[in-house]
Amino acid sequence: MNEEKLTRTQQNALHLYFQLVAEALNFAGLDIQKTIEKSPIDISWSRESVKELLWRPIQKTIYGKQSTTELEKSKEIDVVYENLNRFLAGLGVESVNFPSLEEIMNSQINETDETQKI
Repeated sequence: MNEEKLTRTQQNALHLYFQLVAEALNFAGLDIQKTIEKSPIDISWSRESVKELLWRPIQKTIYGKQSTTELEKSKEIDVVYENLNRFLAGLGVESVNFPSLEEIMNSQINETDETQKI
């Protein structure tokens, strides 16, 4: 059981995926309160809220791991992704594909461009 941990590129892919899920949920009109009934107020989704309120609870339940950096890159990411995707489908949210390497690179270029404008 000598699985490799996530690379920096894979971590970036996860964060881009969280952003894409947030956008899909917001587009579907599903704020945090409508998605997770524990929230007392209407708040739009963000990359961090997807990570903390959706991804991490699934990850902790299945693997008992707190950090995404602890996940094994080959299998564990896929299992958490599939469970989150199934949950989103149950809400009527269109499937969000896991980002490709090209999408990650484009996202990083866009972030750099935005930073340079400031």
